[in-house]
Amino acid sequence: MENSLNLLSRRAGFNTALRHFKAANEFAREVQDGYNLADLVNESLADGDLARYQVRSLINALLVDKFDYAYKAHNLTTTVEEVDKLVEKVGSWGRLQFVLAYHHPQAGLFVLNPKSKAQWEDTLPLMQDELVVVYVGSVDGGLEDKVLKSAVEDLLKLLYGGTVRDKKDYMGTGATAAKSRKAPEPEPQQPAAAGGASTEAPPSKAPPGKKRRITPRYSVLVTNELFHNGNVEAWKKIIESYKNKYHGLDVLIWYENERINDINSLFKWGKVKHGTPIMFSVVGEDIKGVSKLQRYLFEGASPRFEAFLKGGVGRTLDLF
Repeated sequence: MENSLNLLSRRAGFNTALRHFKAANEFAREVQDGYNLADLVNESLADGDLARYQVRSLINALLVDKFDYAYKAHNLTTTVEEVDKLVEKVGSWGRLQFVLAYHHPQAGLFVLNPKSKAQWEDTLPLMQDELVVVYVGSVDGGLEDKVLKSAVEDLLKLLYGGTVRDKKDYMGTGATAAKSRKAPEPEPQQPAAAGGASTEAPPSKAPPGKKRRITPRYSVLVTNELFHNGNVEAWKKIIESYKNKYHGLDVLIWYENERINDINSLFKWGKVKHGTPIMFSVVGEDIKGVSKLQRYLFEGASPRFEAFLKGGVGRTLDLF
């Protein structure tokens, strides 16, 4: 029988587990005080205090096992691109605490507080057929399980643009806005020089942490008579050059609202014609060069695609 405690047999593994337990205990105290776990997790990821591999286990341990949130796993039936009405509606449901986990096959796990417009902007669009898990808990611990399960279903309806009426059990003055666990730093008091001017410059601020995100989808119009094998090879070369320049970034492609994993499986002779738009987006941290990438992809979808096919076999183009 395999020993499930092998991780703890070495110092590095023990220290990793210990840090995880400390993070879980800290988050548990803060969630109990009314903070939203998604806000805390995203803040810690941005600051580098938490690793992404820890998030999945933290959600299950805290929201499911400890705080007994109602939850539902759901595969999206359509792509979700706009949530303004959802954010406005759930913002008034002060007795409810929501967390939504979106599992993207390329970008990984996104965890967000549905009341936070900024977190939605970092995550949208949510793609058809991908998995979301909705968690709902009570801010004050005073709501029955049937109310929480009802709120899960109501959030899913709002996700698809449906209409949901307010329920008295949802309304209240609980934690309706995202909170930061960081206390505001006091203003530094500098000694005044003659004339009231400060003799010291204010301290510089550390740069903010980076978040993994996905850009909106950008359109590339096919201007070649057909998007044929030459265009396909040009796109492969362009994307390879982009990823070689910006390590850690990936390029996702959609056609007719479907995610395309293999360009060759879709872009066959005669299928994508002149005037047809192909969509792409970029996923990763510190995203750069998107407009230049769009221009090159446009050229690669045009009759001028041959410019990207020069060079030896296996040679990566220096485009970026």
